[in-house]
Amino acid sequence: MRHSISFRQKTLGVLGRTAAIGPGLLVMLADCDAGNVVTAAQSGAQWGIRFLPLLIALIPLLYMTQELTVRLGIFTGEGHGELIRARIGPVWAWVATAGLVIAVLGSLVTEFTGVAGVGEMYGVPRGMTLSAAVGLLMFVILTGSHKRVDRVAMFIGAFELAFFVVAWHARPDLRAMSYQLRDMPFRTPQFGWLAAALIGATFNPWMLFYQQAAVADKKLTTRDYRAARIETAAGAVLTQLLTAAVLVAAAARLSGPHGQQSLQSVGEISNALTSELGQRAGQMIFGAGVLGASLVAAIICSLALAWGLCEVTGRSRSLDGRRSRSPWFYGVYALAVAFSALVVGFVPDLVWLNVAAQVVNAVMLPLVIGLLIVISVKALPPGRRPTGTYLKLLCVTAALVCIAGFVGAMAGFWS
Repeated sequence: MRHSISFRQKTLGVLGRTAAIGPGLLVMLADCDAGNVVTAAQSGAQWGIRFLPLLIALIPLLYMTQELTVRLGIFTGEGHGELIRARIGPVWAWVATAGLVIAVLGSLVTEFTGVAGVGEMYGVPRGMTLSAAVGLLMFVILTGSHKRVDRVAMFIGAFELAFFVVAWHARPDLRAMSYQLRDMPFRTPQFGWLAAALIGATFNPWMLFYQQAAVADKKLTTRDYRAARIETAAGAVLTQLLTAAVLVAAAARLSGPHGQQSLQSVGEISNALTSELGQRAGQMIFGAGVLGASLVAAIICSLALAWGLCEVTGRSRSLDGRRSRSPWFYGVYALAVAFSALVVGFVPDLVWLNVAAQVVNAVMLPLVIGLLIVISVKALPPGRRPTGTYLKLLCVTAALVCIAGFVGAMAGFWS
């Protein structure tokens, strides 16, 4: 009886600390952003559920990479950019930061494209929707601490669970889907292009910067390590299942015999995926999911950019300190949000823009994961470094995913 109570207390303690941590789950909710949703919908529309095994297969590497940022944040107390600068050199730190800037601006454009698309479903002018989104994003950061930002972002991100409802009501045909899994057009350039996009949508450079910086900024300790790993693992599974839900719904509703279905806007995706629910209910459910995904991702990737640039330049950055002590941190965040919203205000709401941004992430993946592995081997204390079989598995898995992403991107680009 004593052992049972002890085990129960330990379990509740771990779960309690997990619920209080935040960065692991938040970064995964942000990973299933508007660009991810649009890419998954386009992939399902053109190729059915043929990409479903890929989404599931990416879960282990997604967990392993993000778990390394937890280790680095806890056992070094430093951010991603800081460690690259200290352990590899300032040149590589600026190279990594340049990749971060490209990834964040690309992601922010897709997030605001999603926000604008939801507004246009209800006839709200793009300028009004984007202005409201920018105002909300600034209000959340300028009036919040770590705890408050985490709670607000978690609440917003919870609306992504609506994608499970969409998938359930799509009523996929299991027999047709089982046939699709036996018919893989690996030599088709467009298939490779979308595979690269899904890989890039799963691994965003800003995810590494955000989670490591957030863990270090919150001053998590070794007592939090197990809970943070559990949270990260749960988040990795959740984000891929959410993406899979959109893929399955699109495959059930939109896929044609030869991948000829093409999508042009968030509203078109919503109407196609939610017809079974009725127009009003369908728009509300899908719109809530896209809006939640877009806003939480905009918060997280903008914070990642602010942290990353301040780390490399050695400037003050924190969500829990006085605003006046970190002007560059909040300035970078505000500039990134405002600039991206302005761009979206002048460009059409096209699906290809979202997909292309994810392909860029796939091309940058070797640099992103390579630097992460190097600093984890160099910076972590001996007992916490990835070594032996685990390190070999990490390197081989990462190499395979990087090669697949690069080959798919090149095949689609030259087709």
